[in-house]
Amino acid sequence: MAERDRVYGVTELAAEFDLTPQALRYYEEKGLLAPQRAGGRRVFTYRDRARLMMILKFRRVGFSLEQIAEYLAHYRSGRPSAGQYRDGLRKIRARLVELERMRSEISEVIGELEAMEADAERRLATCTHDDAPDPDDPEPEATEPGVKRCCAE
Repeated sequence: MAERDRVYGVTELAAEFDLTPQALRYYEEKGLLAPQRAGGRRVFTYRDRARLMMILKFRRVGFSLEQIAEYLAHYRSGRPSAGQYRDGLRKIRARLVELERMRSEISEVIGELEAMEADAERRLATCTHDDAPDPDDPEPEATEPGVKRCCAE
């Protein structure tokens, strides 16, 4: 049997892509996959398998199921269309802009955390004693309720 003529059961296809059968059913409910029926069971074709590969690739890079469904609505296996590519490019560019914005925000947060870390290390280095209570030390001086100070600020 030629690879293109092969059909896959739910369990087999799910296992191949490290998914649960429920995930395939979910994609089917969302209209992303349309398995055929054979003897009362759902079977997936070579085309369904290719669509699943695309779905998972788009999911991995952060596209929503709605965006994937819109793209797949244009998709014609073996007969690509200009509309399909324009839609794909629009979605890819929008996702790149979003990820670049996120990268910038992450870089800012990393910078802030590194500054906080350096400040905490500097403060720790100025501590003259550990936070463990010294049995010979009288009651430590209170500064704020519930806050114990041990380091020079």
